Amino acid sequence: MISIGFLWLTVLGFSSAAQNAAPLTPPSVTLENVLQKMDATAARFQSAQADFVWDQYQKVVDETDTQKGTVYYRRSGNAIEMMADIKQPDPKFVLYKDGKLQVYQPKIEQVMEYSAGANHEEIESFLVLGFGGSGQELKKSFDVTYQGEEHIDNVVTAKLQLIAKSDKIRSNFPEIILWIDLDRGISVQQKLVQTQGDYRLAKYSAIKVNAKIGNDVFRLKTSGKTKFVSPSG
Repeated sequence: MISIGFLWLTVLGFSSAAQNAAPLTPPSVTLENVLQKMDATAARFQSAQADFVWDQYQKVVDETDTQKGTVYYRRSGNAIEMMADIKQPDPKFVLYKDGKLQVYQPKIEQVMEYSAGANHEEIESFLVLGFGGSGQELKKSFDVTYQGEEHIDNVVTAKLQLIAKSDKIRSNFPEIILWIDLDRGISVQQKLVQTQGDYRLAKYSAIKVNAKIGNDVFRLKTSGKTKFVSPSG
């Protein structure tokens, strides 16, 4: 059974734009109208892609590991599919589809497979956190606080603090922060604070919403030499 913590550390989502919605301006920003904008986003969401920079900071060694690449999402019926194409520092592909997470490392020709099992609905709700999930759904799982306006790379954003209502999630991630672009309704940055002072910071750019993404993107390009391994044996 794949853990929620593993999934969070592997993939992060982002907000899709609420089309035809008036941009929020700082004087009028409240938590409720940010969440309403997310509701409008969720109603229109079909697919998204973006370039990413993921920084994983480990306090005990005071080091940051950085991964760069492109991530793709699409809604398939009532489910969410995700592919992360990690280009740096080493090629790696992370695919979530049909209730299964697969991590493919071409250099060693190996795919690690994790079944979401009975947790698939919970995992998919985490995948849409901030990019396809509604504001009302967010409030069901988290205590949400609007922490004011903040500029991220010259973009004016609304900073939202999330505290999980679930003891299990909160024990792994005491705090999650989203920065929502007030003009486009897009989460351009996210921070997952872990225990012991570790955290994962994700920045997204070149975001495309509801553009057509081919089926081929959501397939692993393995070879006849690729070995498939499951932690359960």
